[in-house]
Amino acid sequence: MVAAQLLERAPAPQPAGEDNPWHTAAACRRDEVGLFFAPSKEPTAARLSREEQAKQVCARCPVLLDCREHALAQPEPYGVWGGLTAAERRVVLARRRRRDVELVEVPGPRGRIAG
Repeated sequence: MVAAQLLERAPAPQPAGEDNPWHTAAACRRDEVGLFFAPSKEPTAARLSREEQAKQVCARCPVLLDCREHALAQPEPYGVWGGLTAAERRVVLARRRRRDVELVEVPGPRGRIAG
């Protein structure tokens, strides 16, 4: 969840609100960008370790869900955002699309109520 570093740098996190966007309270504001984004040609074991470290930062973040929803709405194609990797976000988006399609296609109950 390196959204805070990419969107804006500030000296210290402040509570989110109307005058303060969600990313100002992000836990990742003080971490290295490299923790959340893969260097080119990163070995798999190193990537998994780095992503796990990034997710640990996200786990203690007060704006984890805001960050995740931002990354899903954009959609952000790279990095760890809201505790999810790009691959995990693709799965979430696919599930949401499937759910939305099912909600549209599934007809309501058609049986009669005996009385």
